[in-house]
Amino acid sequence: MYIARSKRRENIAEYILYLWQLEDLLRALQFSPEAIYSQLVKPQRLTPDKEQELLIWYMDLVNLLREEGKEGQGHLEHTQHLINDLQNLHLQLMALPIGENYRQLYARVAPELPRLREVLGNREIGDIELCFRALYATMLYRIKGEASKKKAIDDVLEIISPVIAELAKIYRQVETGEVDLFKQKDE
Repeated sequence: MYIARSKRRENIAEYILYLWQLEDLLRALQFSPEAIYSQLVKPQRLTPDKEQELLIWYMDLVNLLREEGKEGQGHLEHTQHLINDLQNLHLQLMALPIGENYRQLYARVAPELPRLREVLGNREIGDIELCFRALYATMLYRIKGEASKKKAIDDVLEIISPVIAELAKIYRQVETGEVDLFKQKDE
């Protein structure tokens, strides 16, 4: 909860990937409150009140996963909405003058996306979700030691990471009011 809050404020991309990781971790712990407490809460050495607050937060995530029918796989609607917001921002940056730098970064990724769709086996998702799935898949391949699968998308990560980083930076700037997408550079 504390890490998630910090990531949400600082970097939307890291926040999404962190929540995806937590979803999988909660599944691995079979949604057991005891396991969640012993594996995720207790090691943080918090006060009893903070421990209780953190356990409740994890259990709220468990309940959301159950309510949304995502006990076995899938991601919470909350993160899907954020990815949709990023996809919309991506489309705006592709069309607006303020997106010039972003478009240059994205131009390096665009030719790789069809191959990446094949590797990840999902043709129906938007480009930004595809990039997130590639980042997350690489992290999972690393954890699982599946070098052959990791290699299939590793080379693309060098060009995906800067795109997602720039998109997350602009998202934060728009969210905090530092950047107005529709304001001309000269104004």
